[in-house]
Amino acid sequence: MLSAKLRAALGNLLPDAGEDEAYLGPPTLRDAAVLIAFTDRPDPGVILTQRPQWLRSHAGQVAFPGGKIDPGDRDAIDAALREAEEEIGLDRRDVMVAGMTEAYLSGSGYRITPVLGVIPPDLPLDPNPDEVEDWFEVPLDTLFDPANYQRQQAHWQGQDRHYYDMAWQGRRIWGVTAGIIINLARRMPAGWHR
Repeated sequence: MLSAKLRAALGNLLPDAGEDEAYLGPPTLRDAAVLIAFTDRPDPGVILTQRPQWLRSHAGQVAFPGGKIDPGDRDAIDAALREAEEEIGLDRRDVMVAGMTEAYLSGSGYRITPVLGVIPPDLPLDPNPDEVEDWFEVPLDTLFDPANYQRQQAHWQGQDRHYYDMAWQGRRIWGVTAGIIINLARRMPAGWHR
């Protein structure tokens, strides 16, 4: 049974509403999906991963479990569940899928579909060291509070880009991951996390 706080949060996140932040990507976008795994506890959290420093792409960044939608995937939900299984050992049978939100368009050329799911608390997750250095859980109240984020600007690929940035327990949550979080947080009523 879902906690009252988690039921209320998911009720505001689905169906999708509100304006999303998105960069205009290149004309041809590659489809990807991420799993936003909410832990079902009185004070829910969200599972995030830390990518290894040695990766060629997005080294050391905080991310949701996810990746490209492969030809063998039935849809974005199947891709997000497959990626979460590959990256952190999250068995798809442990995920109650609540639905999907609109895609986030990244400046790096991806159309990313966030899949919302609920998992039991304290699962023994086992990160794949080829893809994930570590995983951690951030309290929903902290992660989805827009006041915890700073809007930043950087010059990237010849353009000025704006992005969100949050520090949490020595980790930096920013870029696409923070953009997806902010999009979802905007759908929550004022003061929901108090």
